[in-house]
Amino acid sequence: MSHVSELIATDIGAYLKQHETKELLRFITCGSVDDGKSTLIGRLLFDTKMVYEDHLKALESASLKHGTTGNNFDPALLTDGLKAEREQGITIDVAYRYFSTARRKFIIADTPGHEQYTRNMATGASTADLAIILIDARYGVLTQTRRHSFIVSLLGLRNVVVAINKMDLVGWSEARFREIDAEYRAFATPLGFPAIDVIPMAALLGENVVARSEHTPWYSGPTLMEILETAPISRDRAAAGDPTHFRMPVQLVSRPDASFRGYAGTIAAGLVRKGDRVTVYPSGQASRIARIVTFDGDRDEAFAPEAVTITLEDERDASRGDVIASPANPPRVATTVDATVVWMSEAPLAVGRSYFLKHTTNRSPAVVTDVLSRIDVNTLAPHDANSLAMNEIGRCRITTSKPLVFDAYTDSRAMGAFILIDRLTNDTVAAGMITGSTEGVSARDAFTQALGVAVPDVRLPDGLITDEERRARFGTSGATVFVDGLPDTTTHVLRALLRRLCDLGIAAVEVPALAAHAVAAQGLIAIAVGAPPEPVSDLVRPVALVHLTGEQRPLGVVLDELLARLRAAGALA
Repeated sequence: MSHVSELIATDIGAYLKQHETKELLRFITCGSVDDGKSTLIGRLLFDTKMVYEDHLKALESASLKHGTTGNNFDPALLTDGLKAEREQGITIDVAYRYFSTARRKFIIADTPGHEQYTRNMATGASTADLAIILIDARYGVLTQTRRHSFIVSLLGLRNVVVAINKMDLVGWSEARFREIDAEYRAFATPLGFPAIDVIPMAALLGENVVARSEHTPWYSGPTLMEILETAPISRDRAAAGDPTHFRMPVQLVSRPDASFRGYAGTIAAGLVRKGDRVTVYPSGQASRIARIVTFDGDRDEAFAPEAVTITLEDERDASRGDVIASPANPPRVATTVDATVVWMSEAPLAVGRSYFLKHTTNRSPAVVTDVLSRIDVNTLAPHDANSLAMNEIGRCRITTSKPLVFDAYTDSRAMGAFILIDRLTNDTVAAGMITGSTEGVSARDAFTQALGVAVPDVRLPDGLITDEERRARFGTSGATVFVDGLPDTTTHVLRALLRRLCDLGIAAVEVPALAAHAVAAQGLIAIAVGAPPEPVSDLVRPVALVHLTGEQRPLGVVLDELLARLRAAGALA
């Protein structure tokens, strides 16, 4: 329902325009079973006059049959609509409700508290901007309270409200409120929430929900509704105005006739304008935006989370699962990623078993190659594990058949989230948040940032081979050499240099310029024709430039000087 406004009667067009431009806040209620999540939402809707009269009459009748409040109105029935939910007095599925006030529009997700339905809670939290974590004042912080709080932090929610509910059942005790407040804050400190609002309330009675309670004169903070109307909406879409963060996974290649080829998708992050430079990942093909096509016609710019079709100035091979992105701040490309995983299947995770990994519009066969740790939701401490059971949370290493184009989940929820799907049953067995990759982190990322294009993942995972081992085996810890200048002599010099290094027992290889730094990270001397790309990152490997001019210099002198420079840079043993 919508907020009741006088404009409805006087100027319906102005009202609709006002309603259209309101901010939208998505929030969830979570916590342990019977902490009052559904009751809170029902009371919130009731007190804000968001329940139709015929619906209210039906609920009054249902309260007599299924309610848990005697002959009184049971607000929990506003969201617990399934027959099994009403019979058992619990929430099973995620229930969504919509309402608005004069300041904002809201979408509420009422999530279940039972451990068995933790996967449903994770589903509801995945699109939320704020979490209301309920705690029964009689029992304090429980295991499911901790589990839900951990999931909230993993999913990147930064607005957290802790509602200490049923305060009427503990005599509105300020001491009990302070005790639970301190216990929860001590647990939640490692979760990294910027701020936590804690409210004493009785949701069934509406105390401190919309109206301030007379029973808590010792509480001077805001009511729940005041927080909901003023909480910052801080998603990764906040970077929607930044063209350097542009990301659009390709959902469909639109080819209505021979004269049009467009790439349709939803912008996951950032802003794109006509004429902007973009790159298709993982192939690394560069082009510019020719058109931005929408249902309402061409646009000069578009931003997240709009759905658009874009065309490129050049013919480029892009298909579903590829990502069109800004080269100024490129995404990462890898086939092995580390991720935090919430396991949702009754069958335990099987290391080495093949699943489908669904990430943005990309679907690829994938294998969990290692369970790095299992997280204890009570202490947040990692423990060794070789599998995960249902509702357990762990850190895993996953390898895919096709390259993934991603950002870390902490940087972009849309580009860092994925699900694992059972290949036989097609059931979703896990939700995951990418934390990073072990594939060439230092070399590839630094060089990609410098070039603005994708560099092949050729480096081995960190820690398999040390620089000391490479130096002992290859005679070098790696370097890049660019031979630039006269076209008719560069090839001669390059091959002579390869021959001299080979005679000295030093491993060297001729490579394309774009791959030079990544190959050098493997401990080899990488030699390429052409000038080094600008800017060259000095953090990757030592760089030497042989610039050939018209001056006739003996080849042996050039080679000796180059070897001396490589030794001085510490690249040679």
